[in-house]
Amino acid sequence: MGPIPSNIDYTPWATDIATFRCPSDPGEGLPALGRTNYAACMGDVGRWIQTGPWDDSKTLPNNDRATQVRACHRGVFRIRSAPTRFRDILDGLANTVMAGEIATDLGDHDARTVAVDRASYVNMQSQAPNSCDNMVDPSRPQFWDSSLAFDEPINVRGYRWADAFAVFSGFMTASPPNKPLCTSDQGSGEGYYTASSRHQGGVHVLMADGAVKFITDSIEAGNQSDLPIVEWATSGNRTPGSMSPYGLWGALGTRANKEVIDSEF
Repeated sequence: MGPIPSNIDYTPWATDIATFRCPSDPGEGLPALGRTNYAACMGDVGRWIQTGPWDDSKTLPNNDRATQVRACHRGVFRIRSAPTRFRDILDGLANTVMAGEIATDLGDHDARTVAVDRASYVNMQSQAPNSCDNMVDPSRPQFWDSSLAFDEPINVRGYRWADAFAVFSGFMTASPPNKPLCTSDQGSGEGYYTASSRHQGGVHVLMADGAVKFITDSIEAGNQSDLPIVEWATSGNRTPGSMSPYGLWGALGTRANKEVIDSEF
């Protein structure tokens, strides 16, 4: 289906499609290709979200990585894995987020739309959702500190509707809506990509039963200092199959961990 998603000479990839845009988002034009404000929910863990079960060349399946992915890719959408069917959503269609909003980048170092270049790779297994919060400008907490370095300006939120990388078209339910991104190295790496919008106070999400709900920035999201689920854990709340450590918001992003949602959200 067409060339690689970064090919600006392929007109469909470079075209803004009105259906994919939220009227509240003013972003337009280069260096973006066709922008999107709507993204797939990839669960509550950001491990290997750029490759799935494939090796780094993205050409051959990797058995060790496949084991990690089975434990960590807990959302409705899983990159380079078998498609999720309704029967796979054991938490209930009405209790599982399938998609949601993201703000597109405006080139203003908004902490929700561009990731900090961390100079060297950081293993996200040892990083909590709030690990990058101390990098924001304390006087303008929606923006990064101006002294930081950033990835090249094309690897930012919502810049390619046709690209499956999380930075362009995915999000996790670890950090609450409109919190800073936190990645392993830069914009195309693994990490915590948040839902975000230009609406006041929250984001719209699409549930697996087709309902659209508004989720506030203050939704209960557990302990943001907790580390994520990992395939090698044998006890505690990091064990594969455990309930999300990120509270109600985390639970809404998982498809089959048997979390009970007993309150309105």
